[in-house]
Amino acid sequence: MKSTLIRGGTLIKADGRLRADLLCRDGLIAGIGAGLTHDADTEVIEADGCFVMPGGIDPHTHLQLPMMGTVVADDFYSGTIAAAAGGTTAIIDFVGPERGQSPLEALSIWRDWAGKAVIDYGFHMTVAWWGPRFAEEMEVLVREHGITSFKFFLAYKGGLMLADEDIIAAFLRCRELGALAQVHAENGELIAFLQAKMLAAGITSPLGHLLSRPPQLEGEATGRAIAMAEITGVPLYVVHVSAAQAANAIADARGRGVKVTGETLPGFLAIDDSVYRNANFDFAAGHVMSPPYRPREHQEVLWRALAAGTLGTTGTDHCCFSREQKRLGLNDFSKIPNGCGGIEDRLHVLWHLGVNGGKISAEQFVALTSTNAAKTFNLWPRKGRLEVGADADVIVLDPARSKTLSAATQHQNTDFSVWEGMAVKGVILHTLCRGDHVWADGDLRAERGRGLYLGRSAFGHPYEA
Repeated sequence: MKSTLIRGGTLIKADGRLRADLLCRDGLIAGIGAGLTHDADTEVIEADGCFVMPGGIDPHTHLQLPMMGTVVADDFYSGTIAAAAGGTTAIIDFVGPERGQSPLEALSIWRDWAGKAVIDYGFHMTVAWWGPRFAEEMEVLVREHGITSFKFFLAYKGGLMLADEDIIAAFLRCRELGALAQVHAENGELIAFLQAKMLAAGITSPLGHLLSRPPQLEGEATGRAIAMAEITGVPLYVVHVSAAQAANAIADARGRGVKVTGETLPGFLAIDDSVYRNANFDFAAGHVMSPPYRPREHQEVLWRALAAGTLGTTGTDHCCFSREQKRLGLNDFSKIPNGCGGIEDRLHVLWHLGVNGGKISAEQFVALTSTNAAKTFNLWPRKGRLEVGADADVIVLDPARSKTLSAATQHQNTDFSVWEGMAVKGVILHTLCRGDHVWADGDLRAERGRGLYLGRSAFGHPYEA
């Protein structure tokens, strides 16, 4: 009987805190209280002066994803190792079928890839095309595989972007199945127009990426997606909100009772659009992602939206590439692989900027990094909470410890970091995933393939596979 006692820490939950010991046994939280006793062979973690919190849940990652003529740098092994080192104990990745490919066939491929994961994982399904076959297989995905969230792109014309009429039909199918609709909200038609305009004007550098994706395009697409969700009656989740216009559209909709929430990324809270004006191609291209980083004034709007609950979760959109991979777009910004890393840094950055910076409380930090994602994606009450009977996904953070973020020391499989040289105060010392001590103050103990697949229930339909 394997057990671990975390002794003397302050437990932080989304709704409060208490000074207590926490006992993990056989993968579950077995006890919470003062002065808990333990067996002689129990591992003891001393947490005096530290905060004990639920392990992070990253609801937005892309591991081993084929994209733009290459494959992202992190597979399900390296990516989940990095996650464990940064206090994340579960991820929800995206299955991405090719146009016309069976989503069930694509899921089988992703399940095979994910067999290397060291932490628990679930999947969303990208709706890369639409037709009767996709609609039919959605029911099998929901009922038999526990995939209960589907992502739609309003951007990437000629690729992932769907026509509004197809999105409406698919939203109705989501409602019928009790599934959550997700959207990447940027106006793909206007992006294509502006990309062509920039290239015709001789703007081939990463600056063209910024100029072809202005914030009003995100605001328009967010409002359009909300209107479609409101009319069809499906709950909506807007991924990677970066612009004030999008956050405000979500706030307005929530104010009139629409079931919509948004997610943002740590980078959008701290990095501004000046990175694309850097003369060093590798630096500027290393920040190319969609949507792009915004002017600084958007950051305060996003922080307020997090504090107010308009944006309910934080993810990373972890989709990292090497400098060499980014150079595929050396002469054409539209060919730069889109994506940045972050799976290892999310909790450290949010604690440092948010809690230390006085923008959110420690309790809000727990909600935004774990609890809200568990509730939104039907992992609750198994994940995202410190209660007896829940999975023993637990982290210990030392608020007095500091570290410097760098590509040279990260576990993410890339030679670039958008956080290069950033000093953060508040460091994850220990990560337990279902009671296994996978990260112990610099000692990575994660075992290849120990992660479990997380099938999730649809709204009103239990998943029993």
